[in-house]
Amino acid sequence: MNRIIYILSSILITLIISCSSNTKTKPQQGNTPVKAPEIIKKAKKSTKSKTILFFGNSLTAGYGIDPAEAFVGLIEKRVNTLNLDYNVVNAGISGDKTAGGLSRVDWILDQQKIDVFILELGGNDALQGVDPVSSEKNLQGIIDKVKAKYPTAKIVLAGMEAPPNMGDEYTGKFRAMYPRLAKANNLALIPFILDKVGGVPELNLKDGIHPTEEGHKIVAENIWTILEPLL
Repeated sequence: MNRIIYILSSILITLIISCSSNTKTKPQQGNTPVKAPEIIKKAKKSTKSKTILFFGNSLTAGYGIDPAEAFVGLIEKRVNTLNLDYNVVNAGISGDKTAGGLSRVDWILDQQKIDVFILELGGNDALQGVDPVSSEKNLQGIIDKVKAKYPTAKIVLAGMEAPPNMGDEYTGKFRAMYPRLAKANNLALIPFILDKVGGVPELNLKDGIHPTEEGHKIVAENIWTILEPLL
C-alpha cells in the first residue's frame, strides 16, 4: 500500500494537468453539463428494462484507452454475455471532483431510471488537497440525491487513496470517509478501486495512474466482485 500511495504522490501535478487539458467536456453551467455523454443518448435507445450507471472521473471515463476496453465497457460486455436485463451507462468525466459531481448529478438522474448507481469520485479531491470534510459532504449530497430520486436504487461506493505528501492526518481522514459513508448509508463498498493495479508500472499508462487495458481488466474484476451480488 505504501508503494501505491507513493506512486499517486509522484504523479500529482502531471495528473491534474493531464485530466484538465485532455477532457473533451466543456465547463458546466448550473446543474447541466454543456455536452451530454454520448452513451447517455445510447442508453435511451436500449430495450433493456434496468440501468447500471457509473458516475465518476477519468478512471470511469476510460482516460487514454478505448472506452470499450475500460472497466465500464468490460462490465457492459459481461452483463451482455450473461444476458442480464441491464443497460450499462458511463457518466464519467475526466478531471471531475466531488463538487463537480454534486453539481451535475441532478441532470444525470433525470435522463433515465437508475437501478444501480456506482459512485467513483474523490481521487481528484485528494490530489488537489480538498478538505476531506468537504469531499465527504459532497459525496453524501450525491448519495442523498440518488436516494431521493430513486429510493430503491442500489448504490456502490468506490474507495480511493490520498497521496502521502498531504500528511498522515489528511490521508487518514480521506481513507476513512469511504467506509464511514458506506456504513452510514448502507452502501456496498469497493475499498480501493485500483487494488492490484495502483503502483504497478506495467498496468498503468505513462502517467503512472490511469490503467492500461490490462489494468482495467483487473479493476473490472474488483468492481464485479461487489456488483455481481446486487444484480
